[in-house]
Amino acid sequence: MSTVTGRTGTGLRAYFWEEAAADWQTRAQEGRPGFSEHVTRRLRGLRDGIGGEPGTVPAVRDAHRVRLTDAARETDRLPDLYIAEHAALTLYGRHQQASAEPAHRPKAGLGRACRELRRSGALSESAVEQRLIAAATAQELHELVQHLYRLVPLLGQAGIGLDYTRLMYDFAAWESPERDRVLRSWGLQYTEPSATEADDATRAAPYWAGFLPDGVDSGAQLAALRSGTGREAGSVPAMWPYYRTRMPSDLRGKGALTRDLIAEHTALHLFGRHQQGRSRTMHVPGNTPGTAARLLLTKNGIGIEALERRFGALLTSIDSVELAMHLRGFVTLLSRAEIGLDYDLLRTALRTWDDPRTHAQNRFRSRWDRDFRVDPTSKNS
Repeated sequence: MSTVTGRTGTGLRAYFWEEAAADWQTRAQEGRPGFSEHVTRRLRGLRDGIGGEPGTVPAVRDAHRVRLTDAARETDRLPDLYIAEHAALTLYGRHQQASAEPAHRPKAGLGRACRELRRSGALSESAVEQRLIAAATAQELHELVQHLYRLVPLLGQAGIGLDYTRLMYDFAAWESPERDRVLRSWGLQYTEPSATEADDATRAAPYWAGFLPDGVDSGAQLAALRSGTGREAGSVPAMWPYYRTRMPSDLRGKGALTRDLIAEHTALHLFGRHQQGRSRTMHVPGNTPGTAARLLLTKNGIGIEALERRFGALLTSIDSVELAMHLRGFVTLLSRAEIGLDYDLLRTALRTWDDPRTHAQNRFRSRWDRDFRVDPTSKNS
């Protein structure tokens, strides 16, 4: 496996972790395993940077490749990328200390590394997940680095590497709006199924299809789903275990925000609201919003004019964002009346509602309106 990548050919000096990987690789080809004395000495110095302020630890400062301009030196705050490189360097030093091979592995994002750690059996699945989610929910970069300081030795002992160039840029984005993309990439990498898992129909089925209302953790799971309300898909770590959207590895690595993922995310948090406090599943195949609205009219004796206004607003939603907004209020009413919805159908509607290529809006509107006008059978409740 190649361990060298990054700034080669750009005219810029490689990052220290790239230089170290190239040094190890060259010596291995020459039959001299391990790092050179120069690199070994630098690695020891990196560990001195833990807890130190960026730019104040000489051994770490010499390993920086992000250069400071005179203007940057005169400001009260160092550039975000310089601060991020300091954090990555100190973690790399600790990671490499526990690893027999180069700890820098191109394209190995944090989510992928934790997925490999989980599959290695070195820690239980819950232990890995707790560590990753604790890191992902850190509010500040300093807190995130402290969590990873405890995690990277475990990766090193299991022979698992990280792409430190990528991690540095993740750090630089942490306290910016780009954090959601970083979180999404970690979550999508971590939950990427193996070939065996992808072929397992049970594991591939959407969460609501296998939900057990009397399950031991059902309440906590539903709370996790509800925490995604109003949040960008993939950016809520508590929801990561419940996504089933299929996606190529390269899109997972980029943290791609696809129609499929957005639709599943919305359907999941709607299901979390709908199922809350209900003793039987609220996923009822065949129950369209039209059927459910008709059942609501029959069960609750709610005024038809009021219900028609609410249902009409849902039907005339301009896009999937507006549709999701109206569905949030709608499922609350359905939950109180213990009336279910077909969440497979709902996910499809959310995915295609504003896709001009499918003309799905008109088809869904016609069907749901027709279902609202027809007396439902008792099996749909």
